Amino acid sequence: MTGVVNSNKMTKALVVTVFSVQLHPKYNKRFKTKKKYHVACSDSSKFEIGQKVEIASCKPVSKTISWKVVES
Repeated sequence: MTGVVNSNKMTKALVVTVFSVQLHPKYNKRFKTKKKYHVACSDSSKFEIGQKVEIASCKPVSKTISWKVVES
């Protein structure tokens, strides 16, 4: 998945927001949704807020982190 870095204040993790478009089952109207993911990375200081990153699922690192950065 591709998303935008929302926060880089943690030392070894990022918060990435992923936007998607879904279709309503009854009204057949498209609407945007967004979801935030906590993503593991080696050094969060090299990522800036607003930067696009690609993330992939991985083995759970902690309670909330089960994603990792693939590309920046």
